[in-house]
Amino acid sequence: MDSGAASAKLNSGKCDSSPVTHLAILAGGKGTRLAAIAGDMPKVLVSVGGKPVLAHQLELACAAGVRDVTVFAGHLADKIEAFLGDGSRFGLCARILVEHEPLGSAGALLALLDSLPEHFLLVSGDVMLAVDLARMAQRHLERGADLTALAHPNDHPHDSDLIETDARDWVTAVHGYPHPPDAFFGNLVNASLYVVRREALRPLVPPIGSVPAKPDFAKDVMPALIARGGRVLAYRSSEYIKDMGTPQRLRKVEADWAAGRISLQAQAVPAPAVFLDRDGTLNVDKGVRSAADVELFAGVAGALASLRAAGYRLVVLTNQPMIAHGEVSAEDLARIHRRLEWELGKEGAFLDGIYVCPHHPERGHAGERAELKLECACRKPATGLAERACAELNLDMGRSWMVGDQTRDIEMARRAGLRSVLLRTGVGGGDGKFAAAPDFVADDLAAAAQIILHHGVLQHAPTPAL
Repeated sequence: MDSGAASAKLNSGKCDSSPVTHLAILAGGKGTRLAAIAGDMPKVLVSVGGKPVLAHQLELACAAGVRDVTVFAGHLADKIEAFLGDGSRFGLCARILVEHEPLGSAGALLALLDSLPEHFLLVSGDVMLAVDLARMAQRHLERGADLTALAHPNDHPHDSDLIETDARDWVTAVHGYPHPPDAFFGNLVNASLYVVRREALRPLVPPIGSVPAKPDFAKDVMPALIARGGRVLAYRSSEYIKDMGTPQRLRKVEADWAAGRISLQAQAVPAPAVFLDRDGTLNVDKGVRSAADVELFAGVAGALASLRAAGYRLVVLTNQPMIAHGEVSAEDLARIHRRLEWELGKEGAFLDGIYVCPHHPERGHAGERAELKLECACRKPATGLAERACAELNLDMGRSWMVGDQTRDIEMARRAGLRSVLLRTGVGGGDGKFAAAPDFVADDLAAAAQIILHHGVLQHAPTPAL
């Protein structure tokens, strides 16, 4: 068995056959940011783990049941064609469509739209991924979307295209990079992997004979589709997908490959997490009621980045009774969390999820929301938020930790079987509501991270054998 076949087996996981069997790859760019590494090679042929990124993409697609591939090429298209051939060595039927002048990331796609089937997968050529394509395609069809975009947080939202959604994950806005210096957005990044309904793009095809506008798919096509009332769905996923279009990002992808993190099998194994309280743990607790009140403690972003590098997922669990009291609205809370994510992202850190309990059992506050005044299973020290996060993010409770500044955080950890660290920041355990003793006490989150890194036991996925 050759190395390509071995990788196809590695990436297949338990993926079912995709209901969408055509993959389009956008590979027309010059790869200017990678020129020092790529030289006279197109960026889709830059090597990760001993073979081109394009090969990884094709093997993943084949393993998911994709049968046909179209590569939209431009710069150094002859080299892509020489490598790809007819696609048969990857178990695919492949073709290359060449743009003879730069048309933008979506120009050639729109110009040749009739060459594609009714539904197709679409990916940027500088993306390394291990995503269950069949599951994503199925979600696209089930929701009746015109376009489905994989979305996730990352450690560089400041130079990423970001999206906003409603409560059902329909995209309401796209914020293309560069962002205004005084703006802050939630850390939900458009990851350059899509499922597309062809006819939804039909109204966006430029008239014959018009001057090419060189449209960008994320910055131009998605906003135009939304403006026309198109149904654009955010497919939230913690699966592996990273842009490797700069030398620094390529190095990160290579390190992830060497550590065995780029495979569906590795992602199928529940991951350990560090659960974090919000106020008094990540940010100064000053009765946060607006985004302007968010002030991170020094060293928080670095602590989170060190935990992530060690293999931990990072999840906030926070009681916010001010919602039940009527003091903070759902939109206020969303803005607070967008600001929190933005401030962390500016320093290279991000969260995998923020889980909120909006309830409070006691009545009697002016303006309170009666429907939220109840005993619930999610208000810490109850374990509902942690259990929900474990189910949605595929987390291993037995290898996870809880870090917070209140005794309710420590009591929740005891009930859930988590190891715990009580911080001296915030109230420093001075609330005195519960008697549970923490496993460790630390001055701040940076010190807690060092404790976890020293005492935590992680089981990393094995390095791929190629």
